[in-house]
Amino acid sequence: MKAEEITNVALLGAGMIGHGLALHFAKTGYQVSLYSRSRQTLDKAIEGIRSNLALVLEKPSGSEDVEKAVGRVRVTTDLAQAVAKAPIVIESVAEDLKIKQDLFKQLDEMCPRDVILATNTSVISIGEIASKSKNRDRIVGAHFWFPPYLIPLVEVVKGRDTSDEVLDRTYRFMKAAGKFPIKCLKDVPGFVANRLQHALWREAISIVENGIADAKTVDDAIKNSFGIRIAVLGPIENADMAGLDLILAIHNTVLKDLEASPDPSPLLKEKVEKGELGFKTGKGLYEQWGPEEMGRVRGNLLKYLLEYSKKNPV
Repeated sequence: MKAEEITNVALLGAGMIGHGLALHFAKTGYQVSLYSRSRQTLDKAIEGIRSNLALVLEKPSGSEDVEKAVGRVRVTTDLAQAVAKAPIVIESVAEDLKIKQDLFKQLDEMCPRDVILATNTSVISIGEIASKSKNRDRIVGAHFWFPPYLIPLVEVVKGRDTSDEVLDRTYRFMKAAGKFPIKCLKDVPGFVANRLQHALWREAISIVENGIADAKTVDDAIKNSFGIRIAVLGPIENADMAGLDLILAIHNTVLKDLEASPDPSPLLKEKVEKGELGFKTGKGLYEQWGPEEMGRVRGNLLKYLLEYSKKNPV
C-alpha cells in the first residue's frame, strides 16, 4: 500500500503522547486503533482527546465535530486486535529499552511483512530497539514533539538496519497525515531537534552557573533577540545571510569560551540532588515557582501554540 493511501493507524500506548497522536490522526480523518494494557488509561485518554479536540476545534466538548473525530478512535487492551489490518504501527510506550525490544519482537512476529513498525522514542537508539527483531529493515523512528496535535514536526529516523524504502514511505505517510516530517539519516542520540535544543540549554545553564547572568536574564535575552526570528529564519539560513566569513571570524573568537563539557552541568546535578526540580517542586533554576506563575507560563505557551497552528497549517 502506498503511504498516501493509508487510512488507518495503530497507536500503542495511550499516555500523553499516545492520546495526543490519536487526537491528531482522528482530527485529520484517519481511523485510529489505540492500545493500552490499562482500561483506565484508555478511558482517561478518550476524556483527554475529547477535551483537547474541543480546544483545538474551538467547539464545545460533545459537539458534533468533536464527537465525529472521537468516534474514529477505537480503544482496546488486546494487542493483536489493535494492530490487525493496520499498515503502520506507532509505538509510544515507556522509554525502557527492554520493553521496547520485546514489544517490537512481538510486533515483528505478529504483523504482515509490509507493515511499517515505528517507534516514538526520543532518546533510545532505533537500531537497539530493533535488535531482537528478525525484520529490522521495517523498524523506523518517528519522534513526535509534545503536544503532537499542535507541534507539526516529526523526526523520521533511519536506524542502522532501516531500509530506504521504509524511511521514504514513513516520511510520505507523515506528510499526507498533516505533519511536518524531516529525515534524520543517522541513528544518533537526540536525532536532530533535541541535539540543537540541548546544545542551547547547556550554554544557557552554564551562563547561570558561571554568574554571567541570572536565569530570567538568560530567558529574556533569547525571547527578545534571536528567539523572535528563529521560527522563520533557521540558524543555517542566518549564517548564509550574515556571510560565512563573518561567522568564521566570530567562531574563531567565541567558540573556545563556550560550554563544551560532555557531562551535565554541576549546577544542574546540584539542583536535582537538592530536590529543586522546577515546576514539580516550586523551585529550580528560578528561585521560586508559584501556582500563578506556573499557570501564566503554561497558559502563554498553549495560547502561542494554538495561534501558531492556526496561522501555519502544514
